[in-house]
Amino acid sequence: MKPTLLLCCAAAALTAASSAFQTTRLPNVAHSSGGRRITSTTSTARSLFFNNNQAIQKQPIETEEEKQKRLKLERLVEIEAGEIRRQQRVSEDKLGYLFLFALQFLPLVGSDRYLSIAYFFGLAVTTVYLGGRQEVIDAPEKVTKQNALYAPVGASLAIGGLYFLLKNGLDPTSLYAVGVTIFGALCISDIGVPLLRNLFPSVDFGTAETEGIAKKLDVDRLPIDGLITLGLGLLCTVVYWTPVALENKFLISNAIAWALGMVSLGAISLGSFQTGAILLAGLFCYDIFWVFGTDVMMTVATKVEAPVKFLYTAPPSDTPKDYPFSVLGFGDVVIPGLFVRFMAKVDEVLQPKNLSYFTTATFAYGAGLAACFGANEMFQNGQPALLYLDPSLVGSALACAAVNNQLSEVWEFEESSEEKLEEA
Repeated sequence: MKPTLLLCCAAAALTAASSAFQTTRLPNVAHSSGGRRITSTTSTARSLFFNNNQAIQKQPIETEEEKQKRLKLERLVEIEAGEIRRQQRVSEDKLGYLFLFALQFLPLVGSDRYLSIAYFFGLAVTTVYLGGRQEVIDAPEKVTKQNALYAPVGASLAIGGLYFLLKNGLDPTSLYAVGVTIFGALCISDIGVPLLRNLFPSVDFGTAETEGIAKKLDVDRLPIDGLITLGLGLLCTVVYWTPVALENKFLISNAIAWALGMVSLGAISLGSFQTGAILLAGLFCYDIFWVFGTDVMMTVATKVEAPVKFLYTAPPSDTPKDYPFSVLGFGDVVIPGLFVRFMAKVDEVLQPKNLSYFTTATFAYGAGLAACFGANEMFQNGQPALLYLDPSLVGSALACAAVNNQLSEVWEFEESSEEKLEEA
């Protein structure tokens, strides 16, 4: 029998014994006070039951409207607790965010080829690191093994469809870019809240609200920090669509792409190590085929202009270039970044004694990206980044597991096992 159940039984027994003791003493007390008629135990029990029943009936029943209000209040409390966690994590990683901010001034130094490599390398590795450590409010959407198996097929259909439209004189760039920039504004609003709170730590954003605007919009609560960052996101969208050459505003495009990447890293989880390995293996083949086997990847990357890639102005040349930018693909940051973030969860659960899985994965990502840039310089043509990143990540994770004597635990690791461990 569980200790809690034993405690309940003991309490019930003590209560019954106390009641019995009091009942046996009542007749003597009543008799000594003048011979009044003694109420029977049955009548006393009926009276107690009747009074308790009345008390229960008098308790207010929660209406549906009251329930909805209670649930909204609980949700607001949950959101604010999540925002405090996000603010604390950004404060812990403030040097990384400051480095990313400083990196945006590098284009002012020049457009040299090696400066672009430094920019892309610093941006990608820092984003993967910060994205792997960031806190989120809601549980992420888990990728299943079936999703991972079909991901290369879906990606191939998408990029093939865009290529088909371009080759047939139909340019989907504007429609595609509108959807991306609108979603990007929302992502800037979301990822900007903990940044804003750290910029102004003295402001209590948890209680600061815009009541007037909230009433006009007919919403219960409109936090001022979310409103400010949403305005910033909309401003970036407006600047992106201004009739100015992209060479003069590509950093705005990069900012939108970065916000999309950070939100994606927090909103998606690989679910299990095997799912991550399947996803990376499939996209490894996808990237190699579309880059080396066809001109599809390069055509779509340069012809479809939307903030889903990272840009840096190409160095000046005597011969005109078809595209005035060096490019780092969005998927080359987010797809490996999901695996790096997943290894942080492996760290939390397995508690390795020798090597950290997350740290190893971050360094492996940097090494793979450096190898990709080296191959690009050597062969002077576009390289499929996942060709270098995926083996680096999976191989280093398994090697790290072997060093920690946790090879089977890592290979079979699932997030459900993490939840079970926390419950235990």
